[in-house]
Amino acid sequence: MKKRIAVLGATGSIGKSSLDVISRNRDDFEVVLLSAHRSRRELEALSSQWPCAVCVLSGEEGGKEKLTQAIANVRADITINGISGGAGLEPSLAAIESGSNLALANKETIVMAGEIVFHLAREKNVKIIPVDSEHSAIFHLIESHCRRENLVEEIILTASGGPFLNLSLKEMESVSPEDALSHPTWKMGPKITIDSASMANKGLEIIEACALFNMPPVKIKVVIHPQSIVHSMVRLCNGVIYAQLSMPDMRHPIHDALYWPETTPSGLETLNFDSLSLEFKKPDLQKFAMLDLAWKAAEHGGLYPCAYNAANEAAAAAFLKREIGFLDIPKITGYVLEQDWASSCLDIESVLKADTDARLKASLYIKNYLV
Repeated sequence: MKKRIAVLGATGSIGKSSLDVISRNRDDFEVVLLSAHRSRRELEALSSQWPCAVCVLSGEEGGKEKLTQAIANVRADITINGISGGAGLEPSLAAIESGSNLALANKETIVMAGEIVFHLAREKNVKIIPVDSEHSAIFHLIESHCRRENLVEEIILTASGGPFLNLSLKEMESVSPEDALSHPTWKMGPKITIDSASMANKGLEIIEACALFNMPPVKIKVVIHPQSIVHSMVRLCNGVIYAQLSMPDMRHPIHDALYWPETTPSGLETLNFDSLSLEFKKPDLQKFAMLDLAWKAAEHGGLYPCAYNAANEAAAAAFLKREIGFLDIPKITGYVLEQDWASSCLDIESVLKADTDARLKASLYIKNYLV
């Protein structure tokens, strides 16, 4: 029987890669829902390719509610959430509520409301399968090598370093949005590409890894690996490190998520070791202050991770509009995190309020101190 697949953010980079994987395996999958934010023409083109799929524009009036209702109605076996930013949280919750397994590329879902999301997933007997290449690697490494708890001593996230890896801090003061959008390895949407340049993306992954794999922040490490061949590593209690290697192609983790718990041939390009050279080095926390802020947010817990994400989204948007400089992104995020985001009781209302409040504080800081 074919698996019923919903693809949220179908016109973005994750959505397009997902539909490519599904197209290669039409005997195994049926697309039942496609969503986009405002890309009407692209969604209409996809509709002609997948005529049985319900199509929803979430960015139009009433679209958010239409998407939530569509997720409930189609009852997908797997929902791929490739929506960018905090807007992906509520669709993730709707998918879990519907009983669908969640192939999650929207890391903000876990960063903003991990406790709520995992509680609901347990209640609905739903599996959350990471699609980020790093967390997908860790997920499968742990499944393969850890038959009991407490075997993982350390998680090591790899980071490409983005386009500014070899620039000095002084040189980074004058970089433009165009410079930041020129990623050396991955082809992604604008927001995540800016996050990769600032390494806020890796910061979000630190917070996400803590929640996904029940690890304290001190046991989540980051190493710069420009080739993006090693997608992440785990160090076990015996000191041995296991790594997952593949070409830098998001179709690999998407394929694995769609077929989980099985491992099947993908037909994608495989590694050739004949001319492969790999580099690793420690990240510069002065240049990439968003990393240090992420560890602190994860350590504080409560609503600090939510505030980190919201402040970064506001700052990244302002940078893309040329309202602030690139190095103002961690400055704004740090200012927002200096406020009190402690909370012992988390619910979706408090998460959404913290998200709104953090964005407002970031916007006021930009207006009063930077513009």
